[in-house]
Amino acid sequence: MEKKRMVSGITSTGKLTLGNYIGALKNFVKLQDEYEMFIFVANLHGITTPIEKEVLKNNIKQSIALYFACGLDPNKATIFIQSDISEHSELAWILTCNTNIGELNRMTQFKDKSSKVKANNGTEYIPSGLLMYPVLMAADILLYDPELVPVGKDQKQHIELARSIGERMNSKYGNMFVIPEEYTPKLGSKILDLQDPTKKMSKSSSNPKSYIALLDNIDEVKKKIKSAVTDSENLIKYDLENKPGVSNLITIYSCLKNISIEQTEQHFLGKDYGILKEEVSNEVVNLLMTIQKKYEEIINSNMIDEYLEKGAKKAKIVASKKINKVKNLVGLNYKRK
Repeated sequence: MEKKRMVSGITSTGKLTLGNYIGALKNFVKLQDEYEMFIFVANLHGITTPIEKEVLKNNIKQSIALYFACGLDPNKATIFIQSDISEHSELAWILTCNTNIGELNRMTQFKDKSSKVKANNGTEYIPSGLLMYPVLMAADILLYDPELVPVGKDQKQHIELARSIGERMNSKYGNMFVIPEEYTPKLGSKILDLQDPTKKMSKSSSNPKSYIALLDNIDEVKKKIKSAVTDSENLIKYDLENKPGVSNLITIYSCLKNISIEQTEQHFLGKDYGILKEEVSNEVVNLLMTIQKKYEEIINSNMIDEYLEKGAKKAKIVASKKINKVKNLVGLNYKRK
């Protein structure tokens, strides 16, 4: 039986976090035996807002090494760097010409990120990439004809746009793209900021206490969890609306222990927040120590380049076939029907 295809990528704008691991990487590792996986480092998305060259290069290499350290197997999954496959950009332009400005203006992440850019710069300068990157994301997806795309709660608008553009292209030009369904894990699709649990944990946060990076110093990790915002009730109960900080710690513990929220609540019945933070800290530390050990072996070897070359070759075959079909249907390949 042929495996269903799944595509996803993580942007190389900063350090990969515990949120990236629980919400994405952990699931990729679990699903790589079941699905035909195409996983990339989204470095083209990484230049949406200004970033220093050496920082970007380091982020790309670090992200790839962490993919492998977290358990992605290059013999099972196709792993590559986005910009190595020029068809991503090529398809993005074709899709841009079939996308409305109104669709992009409505994207909530554009509104959020552009307001942050203005606040940080104190000017009206907003990179056009902030507006256009959902089209590139649609190209990232549609290029590989996946049946499923892993989506976090804050990315649902993007998969909806990709589906909308794909359906529009199919209607206008014929059978061009597979229209994917979203895949959202039952638990852990959105890990929250440790200092402001009304927000998602983000690697681009200006407050280092708000997130746990996978390569963080272990002692610092313990301090971050110990200082995580909770509430004054001292009742370990999952209630995302009224107890977001506690609920976030419960989610982290449940995901790392591979147990349900209910099992976690039962485990901590009658215990206080100090115990909760201590046990969450132990689980996180054990995970990070394992990942960091593997990371050090990989980052100092030749494995990264070998694996990326292998992944890029496989991705290129699929991508070039798809872009050729798109060009034929759109009329860009004028000699062909």
